[in-house]
Amino acid sequence: MLLHAIYHRPKGNFAYAYDKDTIHIRLQTAKDDVKRCYVIFGDKYDWENQRSIKFMTNLYSDELFDYWQAEIVPYNRRLCYMFKLESDDEQYWYTEYGFHDSQPSYVNIMFEYPFLHEVDIFTPPNWVKDAIFYQIFPERFANGDISNDPELVEEWGNTPTRDNFFGGDIRGIIDNINHLENLGINALYLTPIFEANTNHKYDTKDYMKIDPHFGDIDTLKELVSKCHDRGIRVVLDAVFNHCGYYFAPFQDVLKKGSKSRYWDWFYIHDYPIKKSPRPNYATFAFEYHMPKFNTSNPEVKEYLLDVARFWIEEVDIDGWRLDVANEVDHAFWREFRQVVKTAKPDAYILGEVWHDAAPWLQGDQFDGVMNYPFTNLAIEFFCKQSIDAKEFANCLNKFMFRYPHQANQVLLNILDSHDTKRLLTQCKGNKKLFKLAVLFQMTYIGVPCIYYGDEIGMVGGDDPDCRRTMIWDKARQDKELLEFYRDCIALRKEHVVLRRGDCKFVYASGSQVVMKRYTDYDQLLIAFNVSDKWASIDIPMEKGKIYNIKLAPYGYKIINLKDVRSEKQCTAQSHI
Repeated sequence: MLLHAIYHRPKGNFAYAYDKDTIHIRLQTAKDDVKRCYVIFGDKYDWENQRSIKFMTNLYSDELFDYWQAEIVPYNRRLCYMFKLESDDEQYWYTEYGFHDSQPSYVNIMFEYPFLHEVDIFTPPNWVKDAIFYQIFPERFANGDISNDPELVEEWGNTPTRDNFFGGDIRGIIDNINHLENLGINALYLTPIFEANTNHKYDTKDYMKIDPHFGDIDTLKELVSKCHDRGIRVVLDAVFNHCGYYFAPFQDVLKKGSKSRYWDWFYIHDYPIKKSPRPNYATFAFEYHMPKFNTSNPEVKEYLLDVARFWIEEVDIDGWRLDVANEVDHAFWREFRQVVKTAKPDAYILGEVWHDAAPWLQGDQFDGVMNYPFTNLAIEFFCKQSIDAKEFANCLNKFMFRYPHQANQVLLNILDSHDTKRLLTQCKGNKKLFKLAVLFQMTYIGVPCIYYGDEIGMVGGDDPDCRRTMIWDKARQDKELLEFYRDCIALRKEHVVLRRGDCKFVYASGSQVVMKRYTDYDQLLIAFNVSDKWASIDIPMEKGKIYNIKLAPYGYKIINLKDVRSEKQCTAQSHI
C-alpha cells in the first residue's frame, strides 16, 4: 500500500459540514491502490459506547489518486474519527498521528471535527442551484434610448475596438426581456454599469451613480422589477479591487499629494504621480487608469461596503460578481459577506478567480467563483480536441475534489465571456462541436452561464472582438442554435437531477465520455462522441449487466436509467 499517497486533513475540503446534520469526510489514496476504505467515528467523550464504522465511496479518480467520501451524522454534533484502509494483502489504520498496524484506542490521536456549529455551515443561496445565467455586456447588447448615446457613437454592427461606443444601455435590456424569457434563462449577470469613462466600465468614476450613457437608478429599478416579475434574478459587477483614474478621491490625490485625505486609500509609491512608462502607484495589472484600492484602510472599507449595501437595499439586486477578487484581502471579503448577507440573505456572491479558489470557498467569503478551469477543459476537449476523454474527466474530477460539494453546486460554468474568445470561434465555426460543448455545460454539475449572443451564433476573437454588438436582425441569427439552446435549457429545467444531483464519469476513453447525474430518485446518463466516426460504448450496470450506447459522429444521447429502454434526446439531435 502506497502510504505516502494517503492524505487527509480536518476541515477545509476534506472534512466539512454539508448541512446542519451531516459532515462529509474525504480521503485521498493512490489510484487503484486501496481496495476498501472505512471511517470509524464516534464521540470523543463517549468513544466506547458511541462508535460506528461506515464504508467510504470511491467518489472520483484522476490520473494519480482516488478520492473517497463518507457522509457522517455525528453523535451530539461532535466527531472524532480514524480510517481503516484495506488492500488485497494489507490493512492499516490512519489517524492524525500517522499509520498503525492495529486499531488504536487512544482517542486523542484521532482526527477531530470538534463541533458542528450551524452558523459555520457554508450555505450558498438555494436558488442558484436552479439558475441558468445570461451574461450581458451592456454597451453592446441593445440601444434602447438614443437620447443618452455617447458622442461619436458608431453604427450598430461596426467592428469593436477598445475605445469605441455603440450606445447599448439598460433600456435596451428592458426592451429585450422577452428574448431572455423565451430563451429560458432565469438569472442575469451584467458587467459594470456605474459611471466610468470606458466602454467596459471597469474604471469606475462614481460607484453611487449609474453611467449616464446607460440610464439612471430609475431605469435600473425598472429592469430589476421587470426581471423579478418574470422570475429572473439580477447580479451586478462590483469592481472593488481598483477604481478609475477619474474617481474623485484619486483625483484629489493627484492634486494634493500626501496632504490629500485620500492618500492612504491607494498604494502610492512616490510623488509626483506618474502614469508612464509604468505607473508609480499600484494598479490593476499596469493599467494607469485603474488605481488599486487599499481595502485595509477603514475609510475605503466603509465606502465600498456602503456601495454593496446600497444597491441591494435601494434596487433589490440579487447579488454581486466580484472583479479581480483574488487580489483583494480576505479580511475585506469576510466583512463584505456579512454586509451583503445582512442586506439580503440569499444574495449570490460570485468571485472572479481563474485558478484554485479554495481559500475563498470556505463559507466565510464567496458562494461561488467563475469556473475557468471548467472553461479551459471544455474548450480543449470539445473545441480543440487537444486532450482525450480520460484527461478531460481526470482533470474535472481533480477540480471537483478541491471544494466542498455545496460550492461545486453553485460554481458559474462558463464557456466564454467578455474576457475570452467566443465559443463558436474556439470551435472554428464547427457547430457540431459547439453543440456538444453547450450540452455538456447544461448537464454538468454547477450553474451554466451563456454569454450574450452565443445562442444565435455570434463569433469573436480575443478582447475587444468578443464584445461585438448583439445581432437583432432575425435573418442573420442562427435559428438552429437558438432552438438548440432552448431545448437544452428546457432539459435542465425538466430534470431536477441535472440541477441538484451528483455527478460521476462512468466512461472516458478516446473521444467519448459518458457522465452520470444521479440522486436517490433519478439517474441520467449523458454520452458524448467528439469524433467524426460512429462509436459503440459498453456501460457496466447493476447485477453484471452491460448497457450498450451507440453514438453517431459528433452525436450524443441522454438516457434515463429508470428505464434504459427509453432514451430522451434534445429535439436538435437530428441536426448534429
